[in-house]
Amino acid sequence: MAGLTVARSALAALPEPVIQTSVDTAAPLVPNTGRPYNPVVTLNGWSLPWRMNNGVKEFHLVAEPVVREMAPGFKVNMWGYNGQSPGPTIEVVEGDRVRIFVTNKLPEHTTIHWHGQRLPSGMDGVGGLNQPAIPVGKTFVYEFEARRPGTFMYHPHADEMVQMAMGMMGFWVTHPKGKHPHISDVDRDFCFLLNAFDVEPGSKTPKVNTMTDFNIWAWNSRIFPGIDTLNVRLNDRVRIRVGNLTMTNHPIHLHGHEFLVTGTDGGPTPPSTRWYEVTTDVAVGQMRQIELIADEEGDWAVHCHKSHHTMNAMGHDVPTMIGVDHRGLVNKIQRVAPDYMVMGERGMADMGEMQMPIPDNTAPMMTGTGQFGPIEMGGMFSVFKVRKDQKPGDYKDPGPYKFPQGTVAYEWSGATPTAPRSAAVSSSGKAEATAVKPSHSAKHH
Repeated sequence: MAGLTVARSALAALPEPVIQTSVDTAAPLVPNTGRPYNPVVTLNGWSLPWRMNNGVKEFHLVAEPVVREMAPGFKVNMWGYNGQSPGPTIEVVEGDRVRIFVTNKLPEHTTIHWHGQRLPSGMDGVGGLNQPAIPVGKTFVYEFEARRPGTFMYHPHADEMVQMAMGMMGFWVTHPKGKHPHISDVDRDFCFLLNAFDVEPGSKTPKVNTMTDFNIWAWNSRIFPGIDTLNVRLNDRVRIRVGNLTMTNHPIHLHGHEFLVTGTDGGPTPPSTRWYEVTTDVAVGQMRQIELIADEEGDWAVHCHKSHHTMNAMGHDVPTMIGVDHRGLVNKIQRVAPDYMVMGERGMADMGEMQMPIPDNTAPMMTGTGQFGPIEMGGMFSVFKVRKDQKPGDYKDPGPYKFPQGTVAYEWSGATPTAPRSAAVSSSGKAEATAVKPSHSAKHH
């Protein structure tokens, strides 16, 4: 069971904790000990190094307060692991004996639950049920065999509402020990977690008691334009693993390609159960693993398809002003409020171009600029970049796509063709309809 602390005299024997504060996507961690595998790339994250000790793969996680830059100029006080939220991705191989040391540097007790793993009950990490909680300043040990390949997560199961709302979570990938009938070899393997926060504009610490009305929707505690792009080579076979630790579901949508859902919480799916999609819904606490052939060159959006999840902090109680005529009113208001400006009467696109002041440490609601102008996005949005000249193993951003001549939508300069309209309404302004009363001989089906 994980309830045994490590004596001070034995701390010198612990693996040295590796701390990372960079928000950049790290290169894949190629294994130099243990069994070989094809490593993943964690979006705006990294994989945790380990040491081998008499055949056991040992990791050291440190639960601690961290500061995460969610986007340029926007930093949030969080709790996480080894200097970041989310914590580092843990990568092992099916059949590995794994030992994880967890040191608690939080101001309260904690545990770690290994979400989706098959393991002894005493290692499952539910405080009070499976183990005593890890006190402040203590180190506990979890040890078990990685019994099945797949995509997993880890997070606290002690004061869970607060600790997860503060950003405590991480990814876990168990690679197959050999050729697996349901797991393909891929050229690139990405992973990221979906998380959400409620950070009042101008503040730095999430409101942990929020149940549903979150205003920051993130991938790996980053928001657009702070989320790195997913950069691949034309015709690469690509796997993307997504885990959801928010309080709602997220339909993840990829432009320009179809994909197969090849793995779920329960592990890899048999090929006979798969079908092509362009959007897959990831429910609360679920993992989804998708695969595709990147055979369409270009810059392709990838995002949550809930439209308010692709925006940054916004006021949810602002009235809709579309169609409101402000003429004759603005000058009167500006006499008493000189800084007043008209917003929203034509829609919200103006917000993507305005340079109006916002509170310190606040991300713009709609932001980002592409080669054709404002992108007007935020939150859970990134770009899947497919290039024929991207070298194998090169994950650097290749820059904007160079569109071939004649392949970009353009302004029409000729005569505008007549647009068909729906059926005309009657002179009374009401749609015409005819009701037919069924005869007595009609049969109901």
